[in-house]
Amino acid sequence: MLILQKMLRIIPLSGIILLLVWGQKSFAQENTLEPIAQITGVSQLRDVSPEDWAYEALQGLIEQYDCLSGYPDNNFAGNRLVTRYEFAAALNSCISSIEAQLATRVDEALVFQTEFTILQRLREGFIVELALLRGDTDAVQARVGEAELNQFSTTTKLRGLSVVNVTEAFSDRAILAEGETAFRQQTSTTDATRLVEDSNTTLSYLTWLTFLTSWTGRDNLTLQLAAGNGDSPANSYASAGLFNTFGVPFTDQTSGLEANEVVIRELAYQFPVTEDVQVAIGTKVNWHRYFDYNNFTSAIDGASSFNSRNSTLLNAVERGTGAVVMWNINDQLSLHSGYLEENNEFLSNPPFKRTSNPSEGFFSGTNTITTELTYSPLDNLNLRLLYNRTNFQVIDGQIGGATGKPVVGFAHYPGGELASARANTFSFNFDWLPTSGLGLFGRYGYGNTILAGRDNGQRDLNVQSFQVGLAFPDLLKEGALGTISYLVPFSVLEGRDTLLSGGGDGGVQYELEATYYYPLTDNIALVPAFYWIGNANNFSENPNLYVGNFRAQISF
Repeated sequence: MLILQKMLRIIPLSGIILLLVWGQKSFAQENTLEPIAQITGVSQLRDVSPEDWAYEALQGLIEQYDCLSGYPDNNFAGNRLVTRYEFAAALNSCISSIEAQLATRVDEALVFQTEFTILQRLREGFIVELALLRGDTDAVQARVGEAELNQFSTTTKLRGLSVVNVTEAFSDRAILAEGETAFRQQTSTTDATRLVEDSNTTLSYLTWLTFLTSWTGRDNLTLQLAAGNGDSPANSYASAGLFNTFGVPFTDQTSGLEANEVVIRELAYQFPVTEDVQVAIGTKVNWHRYFDYNNFTSAIDGASSFNSRNSTLLNAVERGTGAVVMWNINDQLSLHSGYLEENNEFLSNPPFKRTSNPSEGFFSGTNTITTELTYSPLDNLNLRLLYNRTNFQVIDGQIGGATGKPVVGFAHYPGGELASARANTFSFNFDWLPTSGLGLFGRYGYGNTILAGRDNGQRDLNVQSFQVGLAFPDLLKEGALGTISYLVPFSVLEGRDTLLSGGGDGGVQYELEATYYYPLTDNIALVPAFYWIGNANNFSENPNLYVGNFRAQISF
């Protein structure tokens, strides 16, 4: 008590005692390097009023000794407990301030020499804590300095993914397929059939480099570069228009018209309009980033084939020019709506129209309007209802292929010339995690394509698809994910005669797929996958087709 009494004679009105409850940041918080605001008047402290017992003491510390700081939000937090480290830092700061002032006020220094000596001894009692604080502060400053020197950008983050695939496909005997399979030849399809005996094992890669730039913390400019050389052996067995569909891992692909070609895969800017509404706009908006998401069918760590990652009937525009509006209605409801004109990196011009071509324009090619409502009644349950309207660009009297969904294959107008085509697609998608180790997921899709002939006639092609699956989060290791799914990618309900390819002999193709994502580290993962395809190409007489894929993924 004697020491405290003498201290009170130097710092008026219980100043040092108040240091014990001073709103100094904790030692752990100091390491976040958040600034402590310097206080020039007690009125700046939002949680201290003139009626408080400590008001005058704080006023004395601030006005006489410039010896007090607060939180960045101008709160004092006087009732918070402090640690010995915090007291040492506060005491040292206050005494240093007093020393600086008394050096210019010699008379007062002589009067309080004895008491000041006591304060110095009190500071010496915390010399160990002060040394540790200085050491930690120096270490933090060194790390910050190194980070500033080596950081990629103050506004841009770089994300990378590189995948190496080993893929094998085989069947019990030859597979029957329709038309040509080569991707470049899909716009000159015939209804001829052919037999495919076998294919060879492939080794391929896919790399994405994604630049994410934000200037406000709520906006985001996405620029993604991609390169790859994959052509899955399963494609050898596919009918025309089914390239990169059944039995093909999503990562086993090229990223442009040519293998190893570096392309801009995505370019879009997302920004807030209000607290609950955001807009994404760009020349290469990735449709799958905003629609038909599922927690267990991500192509990177979930069900991994082209047919499993999203509805097989969506979307004719994978990436396109346009905009998407996202509205978070409340904690349980969100609504996304968008318009996209095709601007796919896999399509050549001609014959496909591009929005940058002044003779074609923004609305003349294949385009889609999409609206999706997501309802999450529970934290672990998501229900999604989606409607998609498609207007097709007709090429050589037919539609289909890369920009043909919900048509899987190629369609024309039987007995005449196709003038125009449009489609309405409805989809339901859900994922549910009833327990920590078991998830359920599924999709259902229905597509109605209206084919209008130049004779003013009209034909309908109606199809459906569905998928059900089980997911096993943290299987054998935290962060791992196993999935098993059964799906029917393209079942023709009406209008099979409108199909040049993809319709088969009336059979219904089905698939059983299993994928296991196993993270070795935070940045390296191994992913084996196996796909079993029955009635391939919708031919009931086709034997089973088997596809095995093993991939290594490196991300940063």
